[in-house]
Amino acid sequence: MSAAPTPPRGPAARWLTGTIADIPTPFDATGAVDIAALARLCERQIEAGASAILVCETAGEASTLTTAEREAVVRAAVTAACNRVRVIAGAGSNATLQAVQNTRQAAAAGADAIMSVVPYYNRPTAEGIYAHFRAVGDSTTLPVILHDCPSRTGRALPDETLIRLSRWAQFVGLRDSTGDIARAVRLRSLTPPGFRLLSGDDMAAVPFAAAGGDGCFSLAANVAPELCNVLFATCQRARWRTARRLHGRLLPLIEAFNRDAPAALKYALSLQGLVAAGVRLPLTELDGAAKTMIGQAMARLSASSAATSPKHAAQL
Repeated sequence: MSAAPTPPRGPAARWLTGTIADIPTPFDATGAVDIAALARLCERQIEAGASAILVCETAGEASTLTTAEREAVVRAAVTAACNRVRVIAGAGSNATLQAVQNTRQAAAAGADAIMSVVPYYNRPTAEGIYAHFRAVGDSTTLPVILHDCPSRTGRALPDETLIRLSRWAQFVGLRDSTGDIARAVRLRSLTPPGFRLLSGDDMAAVPFAAAGGDGCFSLAANVAPELCNVLFATCQRARWRTARRLHGRLLPLIEAFNRDAPAALKYALSLQGLVAAGVRLPLTELDGAAKTMIGQAMARLSASSAATSPKHAAQL
């Protein structure tokens, strides 16, 4: 591919910061997408002060959704947001043409930005990954957030490829699910000032912020949005002792989510009366031991919830 001139970068995506919930796709008793429950999950994030919400991605079981269901989920999130927050739609695929179609569909459904994951299963070269993302970017005028999750895709997004992509104004940020905290330090000096770096793993949220990260795409924020927002606020203020303490409250749930997401996340939300716990095959619901562990973690979290009010956040 011949080199093209680098377009000027616009203003930083200032909304792409803080804790952004990776929202699961609820299903009803018949296995259909539960639009009403999805709207409740979105509204919960908006009321908690989120700057954006993410649908049809890792927690959203996007690979099991039909084309019509993906469109319905994005439209439901856009309707719930009602221009109060940005809606990011997962639109990735291991087939470039499908990723382009998903991207165009999400844009037509009203999404404000796209998240596109490294192509999985095919194991493309670095040049193939670059060409894939360029094709996605060329197919839309929306901002594109890259997602690097080698534990799921089988192929990592090389730093050099990310840096090349970051020079294009179309690509506004990275969801880094590698767990490599040092990477945030490396990339901060090698990517444009307006390019956002967010952790894709709740476990790494605090060290990633300390390394210069701009936020976290979070599963835990679905269960405890206020606590997660307070946690990020303490990181912004460099109150690391408080941040570690708050993070510690979430660790039992985070560990469960990392083992069994999104089934564990949906079960936790079902205990809060927000969604049914059902997932789609090949995923299955949790066994009894896992449910007991999450129930205990939720009880401990509930006991400490008074310390996570917005008023408390302002005092930290």
